[in-house]
Amino acid sequence: MGHIPLGYRIEKGIAVVDEPTATKIRQLYKNYLSGLSLINAAKKAGIQVSHSGVKHIIQNEHYLGDDFYPAIIDIETFRSASDEIKRRSAKLGRDNRYKAPPEKKVPLLFHIGDIEKYFDNPIKQAEYLYNLIESEAI
Repeated sequence: MGHIPLGYRIEKGIAVVDEPTATKIRQLYKNYLSGLSLINAAKKAGIQVSHSGVKHIIQNEHYLGDDFYPAIIDIETFRSASDEIKRRSAKLGRDNRYKAPPEKKVPLLFHIGDIEKYFDNPIKQAEYLYNLIESEAI
């Protein structure tokens, strides 16, 4: 098992809500949805983490509850925060930063140059012939 999300603790192998910290998590969501930046929402909630740490907390689906973690945040709050992150990102022009790598085209046409040398050693001959192969882009 990996890192235990902020707001939980493990007791006898079971994840339970750490209520004082869970209250800070709920306040973080409220602060962010009220218009504060990620880092300011966290500071006001009493959570000291980096910008990316705050974003990770807000996007962590464990807070909705699952087979191991009890719920801390309701689905409406979680979705609102996710939508707000997307909205702000789009407003700042950051919603399409990922650029797919260019498609690699494999040359399908090959030809071999004139064979001018012959070697007794089959490996040397194969290396020579291999070096004569040229591809053509289509």
